[in-house]
Amino acid sequence: MIRVGVLGAGYFARFHHDAWTRLGNAQLVGIADRDPARARGGPAQGYESLPALIDGAAPDLLDIVIPPDGHLEAIRTALDAGLRWIICQKPFCRDRDEAARATEMAEAAGATLIIHENFRFQPWYRTLKQALDAGRIGDVLQLTFRMRTGDGQGPDAYLDRQPYFQTMERFLIHETAVHWIDTFRFLLGPADGLYADLRRMNPAIAGEDAGYLLFDYTDGRRALFDGNRLLDHGTETPRLTFGEALAEGTGGSIALAGDGALTIRRAGTVEGSLLLPPRRWPGFAGDCVHALQAHVLNHITDGTPLENTAREYLGVLDIEAAAYRSAERRARVAL
Repeated sequence: MIRVGVLGAGYFARFHHDAWTRLGNAQLVGIADRDPARARGGPAQGYESLPALIDGAAPDLLDIVIPPDGHLEAIRTALDAGLRWIICQKPFCRDRDEAARATEMAEAAGATLIIHENFRFQPWYRTLKQALDAGRIGDVLQLTFRMRTGDGQGPDAYLDRQPYFQTMERFLIHETAVHWIDTFRFLLGPADGLYADLRRMNPAIAGEDAGYLLFDYTDGRRALFDGNRLLDHGTETPRLTFGEALAEGTGGSIALAGDGALTIRRAGTVEGSLLLPPRRWPGFAGDCVHALQAHVLNHITDGTPLENTAREYLGVLDIEAAAYRSAERRARVAL
């Protein structure tokens, strides 16, 4: 039984709280938040600060679910207190330099620091990965994702859920598209270069909220992220898949719909068949928070391979930085 403490009790932290309570080999022993009332309103003992949580609940693992500007200090506090298992939400720290410092501190302490990058753990991407690796659509030539969250219009955009989104000077790529930077790497491996076209559509926010990322591979493959937070897509729950995807290969294609269904179609045919049927998942976006947390616990208890360590995730931040350089130069950037 792994004792888990969570730093954060805001909008997204509730998905972490819920998932921890549904894992049989974990015990949520405490929640800390700068708003004590929010911390006390969760499913475990509430604390007013991280040191109080560590002293009072004695967790084995700390799950950090606060905005990026508090990540480095929280990691330092946890390491100084002797914690050796830490999960940190993305975006990982304020910038790449801070993320590297946090990674080096954890490594020097002999601790394992994992980044909570949960999109690759969504069931449709795990199923798609299995199908691609099995050659179900032949040689993969193209992968496209159209992100259409529909939540970014008007002066009140994001205020009801994550208001700090409005003041982030780097938004679409740093906060959102980083999910697909990691997911594309998970599905296709590392790209060789990228071209980015970014723009701000809503004047009420500080950063970019629409754009394209085009990844190229020396073998001719291409992957395209087409993101626009003002537009929506045809689904009852826009925040389940956040958009629609299409993987195309020499032997057919696999399409992801907004309800989480995957449909595979063989080349030369019209009708496809369900590879993954839609279903009502608990938690967030296919219960991917629960899946990531289970993945970490399995590593701790059984030694199974671990995905998205902090050291590995620095590569995602390098690609993020390259995307902003490309947009500024209006040119392709080698990776």
